[in-house]
Amino acid sequence: MDKEVGHEASRSDAQAHDSRRTFERDAEIALGAVDIQRIEKVYRKLDLRIIPAFWTLYFLCSAIRSNVGLSQTMNIATKHDLGSELNMTPKQISTGLALFYVCYVIFDLPSNLVMTRLSPRVWMSRIVIAVGIIGSCMAAMKAAWSFYLLRLLLGIVIAGMWPGMAYYLTLFYPPSRTGKRIGQYFTAAQVSAAVVGLVSAGFQEMDGLQGLVGFQWMFLLYGLVGICVGISLLWWLPDRPLPPGETPSRTGLSKWIPQSKPALTGEDALIHYEDLTRVYRRSQWTLKDLWHVVTDWRLWPLFLMYFGVVGVGIGVQNYATVIIRGTNAKLTGVQLSLLSAPIWVMDLIAILLVTPISDRFHHHRALFFSVPVCIQIAGLLMTTYAGSVANPWPRYGGLLLVGFGLGPTVPITMTWTNEIFQSRHGEVGVAAASALVSGLGNLGSILTTYALFAGWPEDAKKGRKQYRKSTLVMVGILCLSILSAAVMTLLLKYVGNGPSTKQVSSGSSTSEGEGVIVDGAARRELQERGLGRLWWSRR
Repeated sequence: MDKEVGHEASRSDAQAHDSRRTFERDAEIALGAVDIQRIEKVYRKLDLRIIPAFWTLYFLCSAIRSNVGLSQTMNIATKHDLGSELNMTPKQISTGLALFYVCYVIFDLPSNLVMTRLSPRVWMSRIVIAVGIIGSCMAAMKAAWSFYLLRLLLGIVIAGMWPGMAYYLTLFYPPSRTGKRIGQYFTAAQVSAAVVGLVSAGFQEMDGLQGLVGFQWMFLLYGLVGICVGISLLWWLPDRPLPPGETPSRTGLSKWIPQSKPALTGEDALIHYEDLTRVYRRSQWTLKDLWHVVTDWRLWPLFLMYFGVVGVGIGVQNYATVIIRGTNAKLTGVQLSLLSAPIWVMDLIAILLVTPISDRFHHHRALFFSVPVCIQIAGLLMTTYAGSVANPWPRYGGLLLVGFGLGPTVPITMTWTNEIFQSRHGEVGVAAASALVSGLGNLGSILTTYALFAGWPEDAKKGRKQYRKSTLVMVGILCLSILSAAVMTLLLKYVGNGPSTKQVSSGSSTSEGEGVIVDGAARRELQERGLGRLWWSRR
C-alpha cells in the first residue's frame, strides 16, 4: 500500500513538472511573436484590476488617519472641536498624533515580512478592516487617554499598508514601471485630503444630530465604509501570481477565506510569465537574507530622502488648517476646511504630471525627486516671509507651492527603493527595504507632528512670526533630502548596484558584463523608454 501511495505521489509530481515544462516551452515560443504593445496591453489589464482597489483603500485609510487634523478646527466657534470636547491642549493633540507614527515605525517591517509569507491579498484586507474598526471607535473618544490609546492602535494596525502596497506591485510589474502606478493610487491621499476637507463642512452641519458632534459623525461614517471596503478586497484583489502548473493551496484557515479570480489567464498569463519570470521564481527568505538587506548602505540615503518629504507632507496634512488660520485669524472653521482642499489638488496635479515621466527616464530618479523638493522649499519660504498683515494671501500661495512640490516625491522614493533592492536582494529586498524606508522615514512625521507647530509653544504664539521656526525646520530637513539624493546618485555611479545573489530566470538572456540572467522586462530596463509610445508619439 505504501509503495502504491509513493508511486502515485511520484506520478503526480511528474505530471506537474511536465505541465510546467509545457507552459514554459509555450511561453518561449510565444515570446518571439509578442511585441511591446502586446506586453503593454497585459499590464494595462492588470492596472484595471489592481489600481482602483488600491486607490479606494488608500483613500479611506488616509481619510481615517488624517481626520484628526480637521477635527481640531471643526465647529470651533461652538467649542465642539476635538480639543474642547476631550479637554485637550494643542500639545496633547500633538502627542497623540505622534504616537501613531511611533507604532507605525515599529511595526512597518514585521507587517511587510508577514505579507511575504502569507497571502498579500488577505493581509491587505486585514489591514483595511482593522483601520475601519479603529476609525469608527474614535467617534466614542471621551478623554485624552482614549485618544492616545486609539492612535496607538491605529498605528499598529495600519503599519505595513503603504510599503505593502509598493511590495505588492512588484509581484505584477517590473520596478521601473511602478512609479506611475504608485503615483496613481497615491493620488487617493491627495483627493482624500481635498474631499475630506470639503465634506467636513457638511459634517459640521450635522453637529448635535443624535447627540454626536460633527467630528464624531466624520470618524464613525468613514470607519464603517472602511470596514466594508476591507471585506470586499478579499474578492477584488488578485493573489500573487503562481508559477505554471501550480494551483493555490487551500489548507488550514485558507479553506474558509474566499478565493479571488486570477489576475491573468490564457495567453496574457503566458506573456506575463515570460516578461516577469523573476516573481515566479520565489524562494523562502532566511534571516541571513534579511540581514543582508538591513545592512545594505543603500537603505540610508533613501531613508533620509523619505524622512524629509514625508515629514513635511504629514506636517502640512495635519496642520494645514492651523497654518492657514495663523495667516488669517478671521477665517471660520468651514472656510479653513475649504481653503485646505486646493493644496491637495496641486499635489495631485504634480503626481499625474511627474511620475509617468520619471518611469520613462528611470535612470534619473534623483532629478525627478530633487526639483519638486526645491519647489517645496520655495513654497515654505513664501509661507514664512511673504505677504503682510493686510494681505496674507501670498503666504497661502506658498502652501499651494508646497502641495505641488510634495506630490511626486514620495512615490519616486518608493519606486527607487523597489528598483535598487529587487535587483540586489529579490522579493525580501523589496519587502524589507520599502518597510524600513517608509517606517524609519516616518520619524520625520513624528518630528513635524510632535515638535513643530502646535507642539512648539513658543513658535505657536500669535503674531506675524507664528510658526516661522517650524517652517524653517522643514526647509532644513528638505535640504537634507536633496543632499541624500545627490549622495545616492554618486555612490551608485561609482560603487554600483550589482545583485548580492545571482538572480536566475528561464528563457532569459545574460546582461553584458554582469553575468546575471534576467527576464524580458529586465532586458528592457537596461534602456530608458523616453517619450516614445505616448499619445502624441507612435513608433
